[in-house]
Amino acid sequence: MGVSFARPDVTDLVFEVFERTVHPELLSIHAEAEWKHPTCAVKVQICDAGHVMSVRYHQYIITEVATSRATPLPKQYRVYSHKLRGHQEGSIPCAGGIVYHVSFELEKLEPEVFAHYHQELLADSAKSPISHHFATRSRLTPTPLSFLQLEANNSSLQVHTFHTFPDDHAVVKIQSRLEF
Repeated sequence: MGVSFARPDVTDLVFEVFERTVHPELLSIHAEAEWKHPTCAVKVQICDAGHVMSVRYHQYIITEVATSRATPLPKQYRVYSHKLRGHQEGSIPCAGGIVYHVSFELEKLEPEVFAHYHQELLADSAKSPISHHFATRSRLTPTPLSFLQLEANNSSLQVHTFHTFPDDHAVVKIQSRLEF
């Protein structure tokens, strides 16, 4: 057919956190958005396998990346790295007194359950400040989808991200909370 598809195999995903920015040329970016809050500034980019989120708090930067392990990410200032498999939780003390909490899950579903859940996520993505629908293999296959939801107050930032992988009937859900 000659058409390339954006999503990698779901078994190749990694989740990493850095105390620095990550150069955007390392990833294929499909959508991006920025938010400014009195406490912090947030930049989110949706890439082939997931997302990049950078949070600036005063002079400190925390960046989380969900992507394919084939992506050449830096090792310098990396404070957390884990394969995106099953369910994981972690807390990381970072520079500037920031405490970063993460909970992520790769959930593989039965095809019928995935189809129903994907429809719910499509409705939720319409209310999201950033989302992206990727190319699909056929009109009968749901479109791979990525989106996030953001909540902030004076002492914390909470972000929920969702990435669907229809070929694998899988959903990646990540909840990140930064406490300032």
